[in-house]
Amino acid sequence: MKTKPDLSFWKLWNLSFGFFGVQIAFALQSGNVSRIFQTMGADPTSLGFFWILPPLMGMIVQPIVGLASDKTWTRFGRRIPYLMVGAAMAVLVMTLLPNAGRLSDIMWVALLLGAILLMFLDTSLNMAMQPFKMMVGDMVNEKQKGLAYALQSFLCNSGQVVGFALPFVMAWIGFSKDASEGVPMSLKMAFYVGAAILIACVIYTSMKVKEMPPKEYAQYHGTTEEAQKEKVNIIKLLKAAPSNYWRVALVQFFCWAAFQFMWIHSTGAIADNVWNTTDGHSSDFQTASDWVGIVLAVQAVASVLWASLLPSIEHKLGLKGAYSLSLAIGAAGFLAVPFVHDQWLMFVPYALSGCTWAAMLALPFTLVTNALEGRPHMGTYLGLFNCAICMPQIVAGLLNILIVPLVGSQPNMLFVCCALLIGGSISVSAIKGSNE
Repeated sequence: MKTKPDLSFWKLWNLSFGFFGVQIAFALQSGNVSRIFQTMGADPTSLGFFWILPPLMGMIVQPIVGLASDKTWTRFGRRIPYLMVGAAMAVLVMTLLPNAGRLSDIMWVALLLGAILLMFLDTSLNMAMQPFKMMVGDMVNEKQKGLAYALQSFLCNSGQVVGFALPFVMAWIGFSKDASEGVPMSLKMAFYVGAAILIACVIYTSMKVKEMPPKEYAQYHGTTEEAQKEKVNIIKLLKAAPSNYWRVALVQFFCWAAFQFMWIHSTGAIADNVWNTTDGHSSDFQTASDWVGIVLAVQAVASVLWASLLPSIEHKLGLKGAYSLSLAIGAAGFLAVPFVHDQWLMFVPYALSGCTWAAMLALPFTLVTNALEGRPHMGTYLGLFNCAICMPQIVAGLLNILIVPLVGSQPNMLFVCCALLIGGSISVSAIKGSNE
C-alpha cells in the first residue's frame, strides 16, 4: 500500500472550505429553530419533538450517503456530487423555512409544515456535510489528518460565528424584528444571506478539489477496485468495527445529548433569565433571541481559540487527557448558566462550553479515522458513525417533554447538560490509546 503524499496547506484548506458555508446554515438552524417554532406558538415542553427531526434525518441520510458515495465514481468526483445536490436542496429549503408560519392560518398546520421543512433542511445539510469528512479520510495521510480536521474545525466554528450572528446583524442593519405577524424580517434575511454564502462556498470547493480516481484510490488504501464495488453488509461491518469506534461513540452520546438540550433551551433560558419573559411574541423575547445568536457566536469563537490550543494540550496531557479536560470545562460552563442574569456575563459560561465543542468536532474523527485506516468502506463507516451523533439528540428530544417539568424551567435544563458532560468526561477513560 502506497503512502498518501503530504498536501499543501491550501489543498487542505480547499478540501474543507465548503464546510464554512454548510456550518453557517447549521448555525442558523440550531440557533433559531426554537425561536421560529415558539414564535409560531409552540410550547417549550413540545420543542423537543421538532428537534428530533434533524438528527433523525441525519441518522438516515449520512449512512446512505456514505454507502452510496463509496461506490460512486464519476468525472465530477466520488463525494462531490452528493455535496452539490445537498447544497442546492438546502438553499431552496432555507428560503422557505422562516416563512412556514405564513403558509397556513391554522397554528397546528403551520407547525406541521414547518416541521416538514425542517426535516428537508436537515436532510439536505447532512447530504452536503458528510462528503467533507469522507474526503479527508480519502485524501489525507495519517500524519496530516489532525491538521486537516483542525482546519475543518476552524472553518466549522468560523461558519457558526457568522450563522449565529446573522440575525443580530440583520436587525442592526435595520430589518424589522417585529414578530406580531410571524417570524421577523431580520431572521428571514439571515436565512437568505446564509443560503447565498452556502452555495458560493460549496461551488468553490467543488471547483478546487480533484478526488482520486478508482485505481489511484486502491493503491493508497490497500484495497482493490473490486473490493470497493462489492456489496456491503452493514451488520458485518459494524461487528468488525474496532473497539475505539464504539468507545468514542459512548463519549459522543453524552456530548451530543448535552448540546441538543442546550440548543433546544438556550433561547428560552436566556429570555427567562435575562429579559424575564417566556412570551414568544413579545419584543423582549425577540431581542433575547437575537442575543442568543451573539452568545452562541462567542461560543464558536472560544471554540476556535481552544482548537488552536488543543495540539499543545494534547502534547502535555495526551489526546485522551485533552478530550476529558475539554468536556469538564464545558460542564462547568453549563452549570453556571442558570445563575447568570446579565446579558454580557452570559458570554462566560457559553465560552467555556465552546471548549467542549472544539473537542467534539476535532478529536472523535481523528480517533475513529485512525482506527479505520487501511480498511475499505471508510465512507460507510463514517456515515454509520454519525448515528453516535444523531441517536443521543433523538433520545434527548424524546425525553425533553418528561425532563422539563421535572427540573421546572428552561434555565434549569442547563444543569442536565452539565451532568451529561461530566458523564462524557469520565467515559473518555474507556478509549484505548495507540499503545494500549
